[in-house]
Amino acid sequence: MSALIYCPFPDAESARNVGEQLLDEGLIGCINIGGPIQSFFAWGGERGEGEECPALLKTDAQLLELAISRLEELHPYDSPAVLGWPCVAGKATESWLRTLGGGGSVRH
Repeated sequence: MSALIYCPFPDAESARNVGEQLLDEGLIGCINIGGPIQSFFAWGGERGEGEECPALLKTDAQLLELAISRLEELHPYDSPAVLGWPCVAGKATESWLRTLGGGGSVRH
């Protein structure tokens, strides 16, 4: 089974740096980094807002907990919002993520 991880970053550069590290460690097969979004949140009893870059990371479900743990260690925020869940994937994607990079010509 495959898995997805969603996590906002302060900027695209920090998302890329963390994503490249997780790729190098074999914990994810891909990171998609979105453009800036506006975040409105409650934290420490107060409301806040800011600009962030969302990231969606693709991995194998067997690596999900390890990938989340490592992402939390590498993330520039002290308490990053990290959400991960197993998901159903297409056959090509499932095969690719099972081997993390050993898949065929699927566009990720």
